[in-house]
Amino acid sequence: QVHLVESGGGLVQAGGSLRLSCSTSAMFFPINYMGWHRQAPGKQRELVANIFRSGSTDYADSVKGRFTISRDNAKNTVYLQMNSLKPEDTAVYYCNVGTYSVPVRDYWGQGTQVTVSS
Repeated sequence: QVHLVESGGGLVQAGGSLRLSCSTSAMFFPINYMGWHRQAPGKQRELVANIFRSGSTDYADSVKGRFTISRDNAKNTVYLQMNSLKPEDTAVYYCNVGTYSVPVRDYWGQGTQVTVSS
């Protein structure tokens, strides 16, 4: 059973910063992508950022220039550095990990709350 453990959420004022972390338990298949999604109340879950095995990254337009995703492959850990936070960044943030296998194994964390006050 694969477990994803997230940490780093909390309450911050607008303009502030938070760093999210997500670590996985040992996995049989190598990890391909690691990323973060978020879901605000009444809205659909949306991609925030992904980082792939190759090191390439994807970001939602709304966070480009403010958020930075990184990973430590030796620790099976992905990070999301969030700067210049805005109230509209308030959401539950979910870690997502996918394997380099066929079929892809896709895993999700339990979510961590990020609240940005104005």
